[in-house]
Amino acid sequence: MSRLALIDTRRTLDPVRRRIRSRGVPPALTGHEVFYTEDTGEAEHLLGRTLAPTRLTLGEVGARGFAANLHGVRLRDISLLYLDLHVAATLDIEQCGPYYAVHMPTNGRAVGTINGLAIEANTVMALVTNPQDRLQLRLDHDSPQLIVHIRQDALERHLMRLIGRVLSHQVGFEPTFDLTTAPAMRWNGAIQLLHTEVFYEGSLAHAGQGIGSLEEFIMSSLLLVQPSNFHSLLAVVPTRPGRRAVRHALDYIEAHLSEPITMADLAENTGGSIRSIQQGFRDELGCTPMAYLRDRRLERAHQELVDADPAAGVTVTGVAQHWGFNHLGTFAVLYRKRWGESPSETLRR
Repeated sequence: MSRLALIDTRRTLDPVRRRIRSRGVPPALTGHEVFYTEDTGEAEHLLGRTLAPTRLTLGEVGARGFAANLHGVRLRDISLLYLDLHVAATLDIEQCGPYYAVHMPTNGRAVGTINGLAIEANTVMALVTNPQDRLQLRLDHDSPQLIVHIRQDALERHLMRLIGRVLSHQVGFEPTFDLTTAPAMRWNGAIQLLHTEVFYEGSLAHAGQGIGSLEEFIMSSLLLVQPSNFHSLLAVVPTRPGRRAVRHALDYIEAHLSEPITMADLAENTGGSIRSIQQGFRDELGCTPMAYLRDRRLERAHQELVDADPAAGVTVTGVAQHWGFNHLGTFAVLYRKRWGESPSETLRR
């Protein structure tokens, strides 16, 4: 499970001091405690490192039973967290970090105030936050939260590929997420699949395979189900020839990313001309098709190196060649420029 780890628990302060046992932790997260503390100051500090700088205030009733307990697992860009404070408490986050989060109480109730708007979350109504939101979360007694945490850059890159254009502004989801609707079954199914992949040791996720597809499924489910300022674009078939050519080309690139791809291949398999595809990429994505292809291959190579176990014989050369980089020196230069470290440094981490 070394490839599925949220936080290095060695960096927490005395993470386990058990007076109150954890309750209701999802089976997939049971063995992945990030921290446990009965000290409010320490809890405030550790929550600040996990979510965003946070002020923690306990309710007056039953405060002596306080214990902050966080379990969590991270794939690449998506984390599954389980937070239990045991007693009534309020979390004040002046500004959420660069992530989208879906807060789903598994018991009790939480009242979230997002940018001044109060919303009740419970076992059938989730709360969605956006980057830079100001959030106050008032938790009732015994109101643990299952939180799906998605990196902003990953979700926005995924959306860009879905709509075939550069985003002109930040994605903003509506804060109320009704989990009882028929469309929400897609989201529930995505979270169940995530739980299953984390829980079973023989899963593809444990082997470092299929993580990208799983995360894309979760992000797509949220984008398609939860209203946002881009929601209408996902439901509309593009009508402009340039837009259609870009969408079809993006789909082809994703399906054949590890294979040789030329402009002629894109034109032949997407029904557009080379010129229309090139112009569409310039208009919608601000880059050439080949530059986009190279960037996607860098991302996939990075993902594979992050997941890889050097002891299993994975090498930088093998990963680079798998994703179409036959000149190792060029790959290393592009990789360092993009990720700020060498491919071998990523592999050793």
